[in-house]
Amino acid sequence: MKKKKIYEGKILGLSVYDGIIEGRKVKREMIEHRGAAAMLAFDENGKIILVKQHRFPHGYVLEIPAGTLEKKEDPIECAFRELEEETGYRAKKMTWLISFYPSIGYNSEIIHCYVASGLKKIADLKLDADEILSVEKIELRKLIKMIKDGKIQDSKTICAVMTYVSKKKIT
Repeated sequence: MKKKKIYEGKILGLSVYDGIIEGRKVKREMIEHRGAAAMLAFDENGKIILVKQHRFPHGYVLEIPAGTLEKKEDPIECAFRELEEETGYRAKKMTWLISFYPSIGYNSEIIHCYVASGLKKIADLKLDADEILSVEKIELRKLIKMIKDGKIQDSKTICAVMTYVSKKKIT
């Protein structure tokens, strides 16, 4: 496939690919993204640490902490770093949960989800200048109900929680 870069920004790029697949001429527009890490983090009382973050154009969204991989950064390193930056908590352990493509048809982004455990509050938030968020804690059962009721619409949060639940057989 022949690639033409149209735009390169801080977080993503846009490319157009032209080529042939199974004898057919195809053209694909792709958002190029380094990927991200997201953390299903449990505090010392078993509550899940979430962030309420402004996500333009949707307004405030309740979601698990997450962040974009730095260039050549390992996803697990990103998970440890982002958890501290967005919540002020340090995890002793990150256990891989699931990796998925949130928009597979036009976006190269892959999100690596981890379960963060052994958390300890070590600092205040270290947010980027354009990040607007606060930390909230919710019990797992309440979070599951919020997903089922359509109150949580963030794909990484839904995927991480429901995968965790299916592996632990929690209802």
